[in-house]
Amino acid sequence: MVSSVKLAELWQRLGYGVIAVCMGSESKVEKMSDSLTVHYRKDFFLKDPWNYGIAPGFSGYVRRLAKEENPDLIIVNKLLFWSSISTILLRLSGRKVILTTDAFVGITWWPRNRFPQLCSAIYAWTLGWLILLFANHIITFHPQPQRLLRVLGISKKTHVIPTGIDPKPYGRSRASRTGVTITYVGRLESVKGVDDYLAAVVPLKKEHENLTVQVVGWYKEDHPLVEQYRKDVIFTGRSDDVAGVLSTTDIFVLPSYSEGLSNALMEAMSSGCACIASDVGGNRFLVQNGVSGFLFSPGDIEALRSHVRRLLGDPAKAKTLGVQARERIDSYFSWDAVSRQYEQFFDDFLALL
Repeated sequence: MVSSVKLAELWQRLGYGVIAVCMGSESKVEKMSDSLTVHYRKDFFLKDPWNYGIAPGFSGYVRRLAKEENPDLIIVNKLLFWSSISTILLRLSGRKVILTTDAFVGITWWPRNRFPQLCSAIYAWTLGWLILLFANHIITFHPQPQRLLRVLGISKKTHVIPTGIDPKPYGRSRASRTGVTITYVGRLESVKGVDDYLAAVVPLKKEHENLTVQVVGWYKEDHPLVEQYRKDVIFTGRSDDVAGVLSTTDIFVLPSYSEGLSNALMEAMSSGCACIASDVGGNRFLVQNGVSGFLFSPGDIEALRSHVRRLLGDPAKAKTLGVQARERIDSYFSWDAVSRQYEQFFDDFLALL
């Protein structure tokens, strides 16, 4: 849950003390700093295509912790995650709750396989809808369709504030380099469309001898895509230096079939990469098509390959897209810009308590 980590760090910068409760491989409490304590509750994780953790007793633990700590603000992140169910119990105990989410799973965000899609839709329009109704305010990280918000009955209490990013650690490498590097950053999960990325880009290595194709992110052992493309693609596994990877990346591709507000895409834009992303979710909020990147319909391998081929043949256009991408992050999605929105929202919320 990258957004939870980012928001906790941002709110600390605003001067708040943060107590976070999340799921993990074991139950424990860690004091990370004077202003951040993290409570972990052991979960049982359902693997791809579900990618869903279940932690019995989580909501009760949160309610007891809220009673003990009596926080000024209670924020639940990610709709339909198991942790979001605590919204209902908190509200029934008299607490006011702000729900933040990057997507409405089963409504505007979908798994790639049909059976998980059906299960997500049922979950979304039953328990998920109830969670939305129970929340006092809802913050979405990118705009949702206004008609949908009216149908759900939450249009008047929904606000848009992106998670944003601290762009300072990101930038281009000044070292001279030969060839072109194309990168995908993220887990090798079906919804991310990594198979489309590889199918579109790997054949271009025959046209461009100095083309490097890489996948940066966790993958399970013996993943079929790794076995299929091992000779032509660099699979780095999980990296602790994404900023370093992106500093030497020329073209960044995010081919997701569904997406919230992608941290990886914001990092690539902050690094000045020429970005190509699927036209879904928060991608279309981040990328101005043809100005700060290129968008394509999810699953359209030929369109993706066409965008990559164009940038390979037009380095000046690739450079321009990268410059515009960084400027867009600085203007609208940097933490300086986002923190002002959260400060105002929190001040207004607390004034009504």
